[in-house]
Amino acid sequence: MAARTTRLDLARPTLDDVDALHAIYADPRVWTHFPSLRFTQREQTERMVARWVAAWRAHGLGQRLLRAPGESELLGHAGCEVRDDTFVNLGYRLAPLAHGRGLATEAALAAVAEAHERRSDLPVVAYLVAHNHASARVTTKVGLTLRHAAPDFGNPDPGVMRHVYADRELTDAELAATLRRAPTGLLRPGPAP
Repeated sequence: MAARTTRLDLARPTLDDVDALHAIYADPRVWTHFPSLRFTQREQTERMVARWVAAWRAHGLGQRLLRAPGESELLGHAGCEVRDDTFVNLGYRLAPLAHGRGLATEAALAAVAEAHERRSDLPVVAYLVAHNHASARVTTKVGLTLRHAAPDFGNPDPGVMRHVYADRELTDAELAATLRRAPTGLLRPGPAP
């Protein structure tokens, strides 16, 4: 991903960014589609950012922080992370002030382009709950197609479906790997890839 898009400066995260990211991850307005995933402890955000920093070191690919050019206020993050050396996971989360402006699509397009450039051997995957229509629109705009739907393991609402989008057809092993991962990056029980 370039260091800039039309409306965003993009930077690799550091542990200095934990507080700004925690303000986003603790805000219930960004979790309306899955309230139980909202972060309640700063340590959750610190572990997430440490994982992002490690992903950059290990794979040269990961989440980027989003800011308006010349501004210090964090608008969110977007990026692709290598998971299980089997697929690249597209993820993003924006602060409420950034919602509805097309910034998620702009940042996700850059993230997918970077993933294709650096790891074209792996499929780009995004998984989301079926009722998260805004994320579904973003994933389709960046070239991903709905490839699988299944009950969302571990969701407090047993009726919620998990949708898996990808930039190509997934092998059985790739699909199994995506289904073993929760949105927070925690392993789910399931078949080994």
